[in-house]
Amino acid sequence: MEVIHKIGRRKTAVARVYVSEGKGNITINKKDMESYFKTPTLQYKVKQPLTLTDNAESFDIKVNVYGGGTTGQAEAVRLAISRALCEVDAENRGTLKPEGLLTRDPRMVERKKFGQKKARKKFQFSKR
Repeated sequence: MEVIHKIGRRKTAVARVYVSEGKGNITINKKDMESYFKTPTLQYKVKQPLTLTDNAESFDIKVNVYGGGTTGQAEAVRLAISRALCEVDAENRGTLKPEGLLTRDPRMVERKKFGQKKARKKFQFSKR
């Protein structure tokens, strides 16, 4: 099997994932996954597509991720891994699609408008 390259995005985070056959090592920005994503919640999010398809020890994954915060980066990595697993085996799509792991989350931060404090918040109105 050759190396499979996929991209996942979430908010402003972009993750490039390289999947190859191996023992289940996940490297993110040249660091171990446990040292990059410290909380168990984020580690679970990254491993979720692998555990659902029973491929936790089948592939070595290298990730380059930038932009956004830690949660956005973890979800970008999750989407990229899910897309790569679908290319490895088309049957994985049936397990990942109902869980919503193949859907790109379109929600982005709303821009700040001029004459306002934030995107929706206004300056205090004074009648007199």
